[in-house]
Amino acid sequence: MSHWLYGFPHIDSDTLFLIKHRIDDGFRAFTGAYGDGISAFFLPLDRFLIGVDFVLTKTPWPIVILAFAGLIWLATHAWRIVLSTVVIFVLIGLFGMWNDTMLTVAMVVVATTLSVVVGIPIGIAMSRSDVLQRVANPVLDVMQTMPSFVYLIPVVMLLGIGRVPGLIAVVIYAIPPVIRLTNLGIRLVDRDILEAADAFGSSGWQRLLNVQLPLALPTIMAGINQTIMMALAMVVIAAMIGVEGLGQPVLQAIANQYFTLGVFNGLAIVGIAIVLDRASQAYGRRLQKHIDVQHA
Repeated sequence: MSHWLYGFPHIDSDTLFLIKHRIDDGFRAFTGAYGDGISAFFLPLDRFLIGVDFVLTKTPWPIVILAFAGLIWLATHAWRIVLSTVVIFVLIGLFGMWNDTMLTVAMVVVATTLSVVVGIPIGIAMSRSDVLQRVANPVLDVMQTMPSFVYLIPVVMLLGIGRVPGLIAVVIYAIPPVIRLTNLGIRLVDRDILEAADAFGSSGWQRLLNVQLPLALPTIMAGINQTIMMALAMVVIAAMIGVEGLGQPVLQAIANQYFTLGVFNGLAIVGIAIVLDRASQAYGRRLQKHIDVQHA
């Protein structure tokens, strides 16, 4: 009686151990049978990441800084953001963190690109199906609330340690915002505008491409902004499984209690986050103003 009142009823420890053991054995058997095939499937992704790494790390730093400044200017038309970008990159280089920073930026660029390519079509599909939305939302909730370290376990068991397993873990962690906000942005498009498009004889795809996506673009950009920030946060954690970049010096600083090493690399991560956040937000605002002018 006292056990029932004061100790929550639970599965017998031997039974629970057996259940966990069988699940683990099943997953190990799966990885043993299909791990090589899955690794081969992700080989093009590895080559893409290697290519971006090569471009950013082997290109002379003045050209890289000018390229980033030019891209940010085209996206934002904001001199303050461009100047801040140049200053942050120069400081990163002066403190000897250039190569690690470029490796981190490469990982974030590839992870964000993959998240957008996969996430936007899923968000579009959710916006067109209430059933799919009801099914997908709990999955996205789990993906966003699951501790980030947990993603590393199945990925490492499947693919081992390295950049591609880290990249996949980053994408899984970072993709929910772009899916959610793509779905939300399309659903928030004014019904009167959609009825007008239908009145002009637009097909479903024409309405999506010419009306819904352009009007939802600022909301989608907000999702991409959040995906970039989450990818950058996860890249540091992914250093635990061999992802090169600013995360590895931070882990080294924790293990060896190197205060300045951790702080400097942490500030470099903050600097990159500020650049990417301000640039993506400014681009989203420009898109919103452009759309407002078109529909004024």
